Amino acid sequence: MSGNLSSQDHSIKEPTLIITGRKLHSNPLSQIPQNGVILGLDINSDNDQLDILLSDSFMLWVEQLIVQFTSDLCDYFVCNGQGKLLQMSTQMESALSISTNQIGQAAEACFKSGQTEILNITGDDEALELSIVPIYSITNNLIGMIGIVASTAEKADLAAVIKGLALSFLPYILLQTEKAESQRMLVQKHQIEQESNKRDMLFEVTQKLHSMIDVESVLTEVIERIRELYPFVEVNLFLSQDNQNSSLPIKSLNFTSAEDDICTRAFMDGILIHNVANESHESEIAAPLSAKQGVYGVLHLYSLPEYFDPNDVQFIRLLASTAGSAFENAKLYEQSNFLVNELRLINEITTKLNQSLKLNEIFSFASSELINIFGAEFSCILQMDKTENEMIVQASNLPAMFHEKFSVDYGFSGLVYTTKEPVIISDYWSDPKIQSKLMEVTGSRSLIASPILVDGDVVGVILVCHRFPNFFSYENYKLLQVLSGHIGLTIANASLHAEVKRMVITDNLTGLYARHYLDEQVNYFQKKDFCGSLIVVDIDNFKGVNDTFGHQIGDKILIQVSGIIKTCIRDSDIAARWGGEELAIYLPQVSIDQSVRIAERIRNRVLNETNPKVTVSCGVSDWHWEDEKISVELLFYKSDMALYKAKHEGKNQIKIG
Repeated sequence: MSGNLSSQDHSIKEPTLIITGRKLHSNPLSQIPQNGVILGLDINSDNDQLDILLSDSFMLWVEQLIVQFTSDLCDYFVCNGQGKLLQMSTQMESALSISTNQIGQAAEACFKSGQTEILNITGDDEALELSIVPIYSITNNLIGMIGIVASTAEKADLAAVIKGLALSFLPYILLQTEKAESQRMLVQKHQIEQESNKRDMLFEVTQKLHSMIDVESVLTEVIERIRELYPFVEVNLFLSQDNQNSSLPIKSLNFTSAEDDICTRAFMDGILIHNVANESHESEIAAPLSAKQGVYGVLHLYSLPEYFDPNDVQFIRLLASTAGSAFENAKLYEQSNFLVNELRLINEITTKLNQSLKLNEIFSFASSELINIFGAEFSCILQMDKTENEMIVQASNLPAMFHEKFSVDYGFSGLVYTTKEPVIISDYWSDPKIQSKLMEVTGSRSLIASPILVDGDVVGVILVCHRFPNFFSYENYKLLQVLSGHIGLTIANASLHAEVKRMVITDNLTGLYARHYLDEQVNYFQKKDFCGSLIVVDIDNFKGVNDTFGHQIGDKILIQVSGIIKTCIRDSDIAARWGGEELAIYLPQVSIDQSVRIAERIRNRVLNETNPKVTVSCGVSDWHWEDEKISVELLFYKSDMALYKAKHEGKNQIKIG
């Protein structure tokens, strides 16, 4: 039995009690009719709220007025319109002996008859009398019952008590009704003020967001405003784009279980989703950050134990939409700046690359610039050697990798070479399917790689890496593709320039240098060295070879002799076609004795290795820094005179000038 009179707090809920009627006459309390009392108001409320109203009115009534109508030998109770006992007051130190079942029987009889019921009850120690009076609204709806239990010793006064009982209780119902109505109006006023504040805040936030050109600032402003308005809410951001460096509570969308995840569904469908769990009083909202070009993310709000009402949901929807538009504007501004900077960077790099036509300088400059541009720790540029069918490291800031050679199917360079497609690796060590010496030696986890293409063919590969995972963005990946194209063009230009230069200074038939290049180099060495030697080689009876075998065989003999000469000298020596069937070799810092031995080696090999067999005559001369006169012409003159002597004395021999 609910008999205690402790106060109950229902202020946190908006009252649902509504007064739809007005006074029946000047006094809202009618006279007591035969069948009960009438409250001069029409009260429409759900059962729970009406029970609370009756209970609160009863407790207030008991505390303030009940002692005026009875002695200490009475108990009072109140029931709702269905006869359920709501409250009971115990005036005696030990309650009168009456059960809730007996009160329930009386309430049921009152409910059925619709009139005041007076019942005699036999208690444990004495006879009791129970009176219960129905209470009606102005529309004759039974809203409650008020009753008294007294000893028959008080029977003489009970009739008077019953009359006063019914009338004295009604003002307290009116008082509580007015309080409930006042509370409802205060709540409504508070809600109106809140909505007004939200509209003002939304207008202010809209202006502020659209004045921002930074993505981080836009997201920060939205989260701060939500936390200001809903301090009890947990806020998170789910973005579809890369924001690893953000300090905001940003999470990644889970696309693997889209059906079970509210944020992923909101992102995919582009609509706000509001979930409410009535049992646990949880409320969850996923609002998409959408704009003209698509959905950029989801604003997730989680609340416990308060609900989001429809006005809150609408406000959050508008705020998320505004944030989405501002996010898009800031992102477009950011991308335009990025593109401008990227174009400026490409222009600067291209200009610097084109300042040099030497491949080694181009590779070295490109490697260092790539590290600066991407903030990388290591870079490596490999060039394709088609003659050996392998990749050679031409530039790297890692000494251990320099001039390393790899097969065309090895590592990421092999993958890029084979597919002709760029590669981006977020975390190499999470699943190292491809073996890579660069990644293993440096301990790198992030990698971007791109082919260097020239006329559709892969001539090289660029590798850029860092030891942090997820270090390179998609923008870095795209920029490397663009830069590799410009590097490829520069390499092609440098290679073409080198080829043209080689053709200018090289004899097309023999592959030896041209005479003018030999003259230039001898003149250069005579200025810097202290000595040098010159060998002039002439093929004996070459005209007879042409006349006998034809000029094609004559050309073949020239090529054979030139090949023998190349294998008999150092890389630093200079072999040239001096004219016709005459060849010349300059040997920097080589004495006359060494030059004779080299000339003899050439003469002997020509005799034994040529087909058809031919012989050569050689004239050797040298110069020394102590000579009275030093010149290119004098050196060639002495060698020519020695050659003439060798030819005149029988050919197939060596003479010193």
